[in-house]
Order: sequence, then C-alpha cells, then structure tokens
Amino acid sequence: MNAIRILPEKVASQIAAGEVIDRPASVVRELIDNSIDAGADRIVVRIEKGGKGLIKVSDNGKGMSRDDLLLCVERHATSKIETASDLFSIKSLGFRGEALPSIASVSRMKLTTRPKDRLEGHRLKIAGGKLTGIEETGAPVGTVVEAGDLFFNIPARRKFLRAVRTETDHIIDTFTRVALPFPGVNFKLDDAGKTLMNLPASDHQLPRLSVLLGRKVAESITEAQERIHELGVSVYLAPWELSRTRGDRLYVYVNGRNIRDRLVTKAIMEGYGQRLMKGHYPQAVIFLEMDPSKVDVNVHPTKQEVRFHNSRDVFQAIVSTIEKALARSSNPLYGQVPDQVPSFVSDVSEPFPEFSQHVPTQGIPARAGVVEQPAISEIPQIIGQLGNTYILCQVKDGLLMVDQHAAHERIMYENLKKGFNNSRIEVQALLMPHKLELSAKEKRVVQEKGERLSRFGIELDHFGGNTFLLRAVPALLENVEWDSFLSEFLAELEEGEPEDNAIFDRALTVMACHGAIRAGYRMTNEEITHLFYQLEEMDLPTNCPHGRPIFKHFTYYEIEKMFKRVV
Repeated sequence: MNAIRILPEKVASQIAAGEVIDRPASVVRELIDNSIDAGADRIVVRIEKGGKGLIKVSDNGKGMSRDDLLLCVERHATSKIETASDLFSIKSLGFRGEALPSIASVSRMKLTTRPKDRLEGHRLKIAGGKLTGIEETGAPVGTVVEAGDLFFNIPARRKFLRAVRTETDHIIDTFTRVALPFPGVNFKLDDAGKTLMNLPASDHQLPRLSVLLGRKVAESITEAQERIHELGVSVYLAPWELSRTRGDRLYVYVNGRNIRDRLVTKAIMEGYGQRLMKGHYPQAVIFLEMDPSKVDVNVHPTKQEVRFHNSRDVFQAIVSTIEKALARSSNPLYGQVPDQVPSFVSDVSEPFPEFSQHVPTQGIPARAGVVEQPAISEIPQIIGQLGNTYILCQVKDGLLMVDQHAAHERIMYENLKKGFNNSRIEVQALLMPHKLELSAKEKRVVQEKGERLSRFGIELDHFGGNTFLLRAVPALLENVEWDSFLSEFLAELEEGEPEDNAIFDRALTVMACHGAIRAGYRMTNEEITHLFYQLEEMDLPTNCPHGRPIFKHFTYYEIEKMFKRVV
C-alpha cells in the first residue's frame, strides 16, 4: 500500500480554511475586506456568542449575479486577479479567492445578494462546504453573508476557541483596524442587537482615531505627511508621555491594508528615539501609500505580512517623517515648538565656581557680566527644590517640576556625543590613578577592546592579575563611583563595537548617567538657572537618554480639580 495519498477535497478544504480562518475575528476581517472591495459605503456587522453562534455582514456594494454567486464559493474563484503577474500589483484587499469557500467549509453559511441592475436577488445556502440550495429572493442592492455555527464540523478547532468575551474583544479589535483607513465608509458593529460600535462616515481620520485610541489620545495627536519619491507616508503620533508597555496600539497600513511588520515597528521606535523608555511602545498610526508592484502582499494566507521591494527606503522614510513630526509638534511643557522653547534664564552670571564641578559649562559663551538671552515669552519663577531632587517652578499656567538628575543627564549625554563625533572628548588625567579589581569577564573585555576605550576618553593600564589602574577619564565626569561605572560601562561595550550605533548610545548613556548630578544634591537658585540655560540648548530637552521624562507640568486647572475647587 502506498504511503502517500491524495487527501479528499473536503479534508483539503478544511486544511486550507485553517490557514485563513483561525477564529471568528478572521471571518469578520475577510468579509469586511470583500465588502470594501465591492465598493460599499455602508457595512453592518452583527455577531452572536462572540461570533461562534453567528457572524452576519451586510453591505450596499455592487452585489453579484446568480452565476457569480455560485462561483464565489469555489476555491480560487475571484474577480480581482486573472494571471499570476497580477499577484505582483494587488490593488484590492482580497485576491486569492479563498475566504468565502474557507468560511463555507467550516460553517453553515447563507449568501444573499442583488446587483444594482437586477430587480431580483438570489440566496445561496451551503453547510460544511456542501451546497444545499439556491433560490430567487427579494433583497436590497448589495450582499449579506451569514456564517453560523463556526467550526461545527471541526470540534477540535471549536474547542480551542476562547470565551465569548475574549472572541468578542478580538472581533472589536479587527473591526476597528479594518475600519480606520476608510473614513468615508459607515461601519456598524452589533452584538445580539446591542450596538458595540457605530462609525459614521467622515472626511477626516480624527473621529476614527478617537474611537480607536480614545479621545484623550486623539486630541493630542501629531499629524504629518511626507512624499518621498513614490512613497507617501502619513503619520498620526501620540505624545511619548502616553506610551504603553505593549505594542498593541501600533497600527500600520499599506495601501489601506492593515499589516504587522517588524521593519515598520522598528522604524517607528527609532523615529521616537530617546523619547521612549526601554520596553515602552508609542501609540501611533502609520499609513503608507506606494505602487502596488513595490510591495508583495502574497506572503501569508492572512495577508497581514508583506515584503517591501526596497525595505531600506521604506524604513528611512518612516523614521524621517516621525522625527520631523515630533520635532515640529508643540511641546506640552512649554506650549511652543522645540526651536522656540522659552528660556528659563533671566540674569545668568558667569559659570559659578561651586557649580562648575557638577554641571559642565561647555558651549556657554564666556562673557563678562550678564549673558545675553534670546527673546522669551515667559520666565518661570524658581520656587525651590522638593527633596533635593525635583526643581519646582511657577509658570504662567501652573506648576513645572523638573527632575534635576534627568535634566543634567541629557546635557551630559549630548555634550559627550558631540565630543565623540568630533573625535575630541576632553580627557582629564587622574593625579592618583584609581585601582580597579575587575572580574574575569571584564578583564577579557578590557584586553580585547582596551584601545577602543580611549575613544571614550578612558585609559586603563593592566597592573597584574585582575587589577587595573584607571589613569584618565572624560573631563565631564566628576564625582563618579568609578568601580560601578566601569562595571556597567564594560557590560555595554561587551555586546558590540563602538561603531554600532546602539552600543555607542548605550555606552554614552552610562557615562552621562554616572556623571550627572544625583538626586539628593542641594542646588542653589543660580545653579538651577545655569542648568536650565544649558538644557535649553539641547536637541531633545524633554527626555533623558533612558527615555524618562525631565519635566512634569501641572496646570492650574488640574491643581484646582485636585483640591475640589472645580468639579
């Protein structure tokens, strides 16, 4: 007896269905895609029991004739492509001709449809992939697809479906993701007669974003569009303060198709840069418009994975658009764009002797008397320090709190980075070399990459065994615990070469963190003013290199609400 056999058509259909339809939300996505491709501007989805009992999708699209109705439930029957070459220029959401036959093979399905040029419609019934009847019927223009008893003929698959509430949540997520790029289409989602979502047609994306991300996020969205050669990039970016520990609020679309792509996710993260803490993800919506021949959507049966023909250009375009958008966006801490940040400084004298040991003075012009300041709209009044850690300032519309360590860390990081890029980090030789006892691993890193340490302004000499002498350090680093600093610094350096941007940034971040003033250090008003003046000159004055916020702004309204002065 032969070991290899041809599977029966029914089994083959169910296997194919398993690749396309894995849960009720998949059915909803495929049917909505078909409705959009049919030109519908009103789509209603009704579910029961989390989609396990019933999924019904009604649209007012172009409908189908009787012959097309019979063909649409056949595998690989489609109106969207004709030849293999068409697969490389897909303009529709669906194209394989697998969705309807896959749904039909694992449910009890009814399709009712009427094209605009016919007075009568037709209804087709099919259960478990077997046609049970077709009849003429009255029907509005468009198509209604009802899929009931999902996986009734595959008990093992049905058993693995989640609770009704969980499946309903997946359907809501899928529904909103599909609806977002089509604001001109009215979408409605009902659950056993109760309306879960109603999205009226709109000329703008913001109403949809408000439903998808919440009103608070939508009101603070930064919007930007860029056209780079043949690639159009539109971004809707929430502020970094509203980042999350999960990437579930990253929405990416290519020609209206919702996708999940690591390359694009990485580009979004790089665009936000050091505004995000490690392990945090922004809330963002990215729309890419490109020539269909430049992207391959025929990668996976779910059609949510794609391959870009020129992924590097796509990556750079997304990063560039996000960086520009965030640079132009209003800073909620200042109420102005970053290049117009109001100065914190009034009368700043020459660098103060007691503070020059803690805060670097590079880049501050050395003039006698008062330093000239740019035109400013308001000067925050320094109230003092809270716990010798947070600087309190009175601003026009409330209270501004500043984390002194995070602020100085940002200054240190950017000054170190500029010096590193210009190959002139100022080095301070230690009068008395500091003796270090390194671990075996740290010793190996120093011996392998000791020469590269000098690029960071660090000079180490082997004294014997695991003992090393620290002879010189960057001039910016003062009052540092050298043992803990070198241990953390070498751990970062071990992972790669300084030429690696990620390793380079992490190494400089360690240096900045250890060199910055600490929480608990008491600052004078003059020192605080000096710190603010330097911070004003930074490229990113809102976050430390770790992504932590430097400022927290409380408006008078928020304070009065806290004390119940307003309701």
